Amino acid sequence: MPIATLSLHSLGYCCQKSPPFSLKSSFLSKPTKTQFSFAFKTTEKKPFSHIVSMSMEAGIGVMGTKLGMMSFFETDGTVVPVTVVGFREGNIVTQVKTSATDGYDAVQVGYRRVRDKKLTKPELGHLGKAGVIPMRHLQEFRLQSVGEFETGQKLAVEEIFKEGDLVDVSGTTIGKGFQGFSFLCHNVGLVVLAIQIPQLVECNIWHNFCTGGIKRHNFKRGQMSHGSKSHRALGSIGAGTTPGRVYKGKKMPGRMGGSKRKIRKLKIVKIDNELRVVMIKGAVPGKPGNLLRITPAKIVGKNIPKS
Repeated sequence: MPIATLSLHSLGYCCQKSPPFSLKSSFLSKPTKTQFSFAFKTTEKKPFSHIVSMSMEAGIGVMGTKLGMMSFFETDGTVVPVTVVGFREGNIVTQVKTSATDGYDAVQVGYRRVRDKKLTKPELGHLGKAGVIPMRHLQEFRLQSVGEFETGQKLAVEEIFKEGDLVDVSGTTIGKGFQGFSFLCHNVGLVVLAIQIPQLVECNIWHNFCTGGIKRHNFKRGQMSHGSKSHRALGSIGAGTTPGRVYKGKKMPGRMGGSKRKIRKLKIVKIDNELRVVMIKGAVPGKPGNLLRITPAKIVGKNIPKS
């Protein structure tokens, strides 16, 4: 019927057909299961599974201390640059983990004896339960089988490695600090100094504060003559409107060094049992005195499975 001919009686009849409503806002009322059934779906709780992200080792390894580098003369007179690695008291098995108890097979090894007060009570309790001396460093070596190891077993370097073997050496690289920064953003004092002394802008001292990724990312520098104003600056870091942002992973100034690195397939040149040192061909991460982790080199299909 036309709207003009609606009567109060017919209007009331129409209201009876429509669902009841309230003056409250719909978004303030509590939703029901019929309105939002997707919000009340019940999901079964999955059982917790132990995930091990540690990679499989080719064999048991040891820990050592970097002593420095030297030249080694072979029998034919060839000079080989080697890194000398020493071994302090330690390399003792502190725990054997199995798939039944821990979800994976691994051997925990301790290294470098320290005084009791250098460790916490939980650490002392863990080592005391194994019946070994207090040690500073504890590391795990994940293996395919751990049946031949037992707690308190001492690992001898001359029994694990021999001359001519290939090893993987990992350690912490030398920290270089923050390399390269923009003076406009990170050092307001230099900006004020440049305003007061304009001659600093023309000298080489000013350009040392404008370095970008030359040292950190091996960037090339700009021209030093022919009127170039960009010598060691970072340069453009992206376009304007499109994409209007800086891409993730852009190589820019930042902290350099102090990270874990592994050098693979280094050759053992000499093992001296009297001096308790091992000479490894080439350079390894870190400075003298740093902790090193030495393991047999991984060769896929030979000492570790292809999968």
